[in-house]
Amino acid sequence: MKNFFKFEQRNTSYRTETVAGITTFLSIAYILVVNPMILSQAGMDKGAVFTATALSAIIGSLLIGLLANFPVGIAPSMGLNSFFTFSVCIGMGVKWEIALTGVFIAGILFMILSLLKIREKIINVIPQDLKYAIASGIGFFVAFIGLKNAGIVIQSDATFVTIGNLTSPGTLLALFGFVLAVILMVRGVSGGIFYSMVITTIVGILFGQIARPESIIGEIPSLAPTFGVVFTHIGDIFSLEILAVIFTFLFVAFFDTAGALIAIASQAGLMKNNEIPNSGRALLADATAAVAGSVMGTSTTACVVESSAGISVGGRTGFTSVIIAGCFAIALFFAPLLSIVTPEVTAPALIIVGALMASEMRKINWSNLTVVLSAFITIIMMPLTYSIATGIAMAFILYPISMVSSGKWKEVHPIIYILGVMFIGYFIFL
Repeated sequence: MKNFFKFEQRNTSYRTETVAGITTFLSIAYILVVNPMILSQAGMDKGAVFTATALSAIIGSLLIGLLANFPVGIAPSMGLNSFFTFSVCIGMGVKWEIALTGVFIAGILFMILSLLKIREKIINVIPQDLKYAIASGIGFFVAFIGLKNAGIVIQSDATFVTIGNLTSPGTLLALFGFVLAVILMVRGVSGGIFYSMVITTIVGILFGQIARPESIIGEIPSLAPTFGVVFTHIGDIFSLEILAVIFTFLFVAFFDTAGALIAIASQAGLMKNNEIPNSGRALLADATAAVAGSVMGTSTTACVVESSAGISVGGRTGFTSVIIAGCFAIALFFAPLLSIVTPEVTAPALIIVGALMASEMRKINWSNLTVVLSAFITIIMMPLTYSIATGIAMAFILYPISMVSSGKWKEVHPIIYILGVMFIGYFIFL
């Protein structure tokens, strides 16, 4: 097992990988509660979506761990489940069965692109400075999510965002967890983020901010209401409206996963010669999970950026992903217990992890103006637009323009030019 996952080569151990896997799982466990809640508003059965969410995460995390040896979790994408429900089903009036079929078709296209190594090629031709910018931008994005979940940053009609009420009980709990995690990490405690989350949960229960679970074990809901509906609605997707939806699923998931892989590989020190080893296998695992998830009854899956929480406590191999999958399998039976993992508990981990990921900015060549402008736009657009894909798209448009303007057009890979034109078209017709 140690040889298979290359423990010695990546300087890790069973204990470290296990703690990393549990830490990542706790950071993304909310998806088991939130995903059914969101998709049920589109008319889907909440219990079936819960089971589909867990099973797709198990399949995806296992595959990426065993095939690519990556310490990454795969689960339904939070951005795409909202797009599925509020934009497609409610906004456009598309039945959830047809929208889910669109997810299925997008997943099949993902698998084809992955098998042809087109997705892998695109990731590898991204300039190194932009890869550092993507990793940094995701760091700011993850930290912003954490600040929002903690109630430290809230919405404002006058200034878009502003500071929240720092004396509110939920925010105080998050601040306690944040300070505790910082103390443990600074003192060099291995797994400090994980321990802080456990202690914060206990403190929240003691002070009445987190409700005690009514039960510990629950029945696994049936998949019957959603399983296989995609096969009966293939003929309903051939309209310009649905094809546009499929393209959007394809575009956002493609670059959400690409950005997450780049950030995670960079943080874990896995990137070599500006390339990510086994990225093709990782992308195939992601695509397979998307297809399986749609068949079972959930929206598009993706590599989750919260995986960086596990990497920050030492996760370096696919054994971390195996642990994540195992946790999701156990969670199928312990759904009531998961309700105590609140956003306030996980928020400190996201803030700290975001800070660690943002440190990749130091590797960017800030003396090169053609790089600086593209890198800056990549970084700032991710948190401000709440989208990894949008930040990457903006960079792919600005970078070739800057390089052509400086007379360095030959240094730009043709794929970058093609993507730049495609992204311009995407924003025009969005």
